[in-house]
Amino acid sequence: MNITKEQIDDLNAVVKVALTKDDYQDKVESILKDYRKQANIPGFRKGQVPLGLIKKQYGKAVLVDEVNKLLQDNLNKYLTEEKLDVLGNPLPKQQDNFNWEADQLDFEFELGLAPSFEVSLNSKKAITHYRIVADKKMVDEQIERFQKQYGKLVNKTVVGKRDEITGTFKNEAEEIDNNTTLEMDKIKSKKAIEGLVGKKVGDVVVLKTKGLLKEDYLLSSTLGISSEKAEKLDIEVTFTIDEINEREPAKLDKELFDKLFGKDIVTSEKELRARIKEDSEKQFEQQADQKLLNDVTESFIENTKFDLPAEFLKKWIQVTGENPLTEEQAKEEYEKSEKGLRYQLIEGKIIQEHGLQVQFDELKEFAKGFIKTQMAQFGHLDPQEEELENIAARVLGNQDEVKRLSEQLMSQKLIKLYKEKANLKIKEVTYDNFVKEVYG
Repeated sequence: MNITKEQIDDLNAVVKVALTKDDYQDKVESILKDYRKQANIPGFRKGQVPLGLIKKQYGKAVLVDEVNKLLQDNLNKYLTEEKLDVLGNPLPKQQDNFNWEADQLDFEFELGLAPSFEVSLNSKKAITHYRIVADKKMVDEQIERFQKQYGKLVNKTVVGKRDEITGTFKNEAEEIDNNTTLEMDKIKSKKAIEGLVGKKVGDVVVLKTKGLLKEDYLLSSTLGISSEKAEKLDIEVTFTIDEINEREPAKLDKELFDKLFGKDIVTSEKELRARIKEDSEKQFEQQADQKLLNDVTESFIENTKFDLPAEFLKKWIQVTGENPLTEEQAKEEYEKSEKGLRYQLIEGKIIQEHGLQVQFDELKEFAKGFIKTQMAQFGHLDPQEEELENIAARVLGNQDEVKRLSEQLMSQKLIKLYKEKANLKIKEVTYDNFVKEVYG
């Protein structure tokens, strides 16, 4: 076997492979002899079929199969040994009227080569790194939510603007008959609020469904209907009041602090405010980091210039999918994927140059932290180490989960690197202003 490379240009090459019968003949003969032992052909006893007949019936297929295996194994080995950084996979060049009986079989493969380029983390134009702060208004609102959540219900005789009303919604034509609790501070319609305030148990109020609630998605559960039906619902419903309650807010005392954070963790309103601010800003940090990662990615793509073997990649896209594409379809696919491919190459270079790796031990710790966060959402705040180890072992036994968690951990490593090395300007904003600036 002889393998040679012809360099077309910096981004394209052709690898030529020449095979002689010595490279594959013994293997082909061995397989055909095994076929002969197992062949069941009418007129011949098992194992006694003439080898010539076996060759005539199966020889071409076995030859093609073995040569393809030989090509694949040795081509991959050659690319590795020569340290050729290829994009996609080698594409065999079409050869019409190929003679499989020739003493030498010649094959050619087109290669698309990865470009050579440099990446500078320190861009000329500074990239905004948002630091989202929890302001007094946000802390006050969170404290109010905690007080309401852990407060107690006090029965009332007349509806007020901040009360909770239990009652039944009805509309016979639309088959609505649902008993629920309606919170006054979630009602959007001023007419509905005016219609309810001052009413007593047993009173019936007519309400319009359109624009009734501040959050449209709540209408389906409030009326006991599907979200599809609620989406365009514009009717009148009756609401019969069964019970009126005021939620008396919980006091800001040790009992509430212990319920929220555990015994003696928070001991004063000042500490409570500091803890809420800290916890909120930790949550916001993930959003700010994702924004930073997106912006740095865009900056790299915009400022790191290099060419790609575009024609090769279009051809590769055209022939390697489940269904072959037309040239126009392949061109469209390439244009859609080019930006992502560029960043994959840039990211790969950054990871290599800065020695970023995901070790199994740190992946396991990362998985345990992820599991612990999920468990906390369901009220399991202090899981045992053995429990975390067992769950992590099951999670890391799934290759899809390993890939997903590895990508997340590598993203964290990249963000840490960018914070240390990239040209960033810190901008402190409240969460509301962050949403306005980033999402419009």
